[in-house]
Amino acid sequence: MESGPAIYAGTVFCLFGAGLLAWTVSRARQHRPVALGVSRVPSATVAGAVALVSLALGAWCFGRL
Repeated sequence: MESGPAIYAGTVFCLFGAGLLAWTVSRARQHRPVALGVSRVPSATVAGAVALVSLALGAWCFGRL
């Protein structure tokens, strides 16, 4: 019964993390800021960290199955 929510949460975390990481890498390669009105380095650092944490949470959710 508890595997359904874990699968859903893991999928959401992994999709969000992968999308954010792809966006961050794409913007960093173009030498453009990730967030509007913020310099490149801090915005890429924070976005990259959030993406990695999200991917780790997704992996943890899948590991709980």
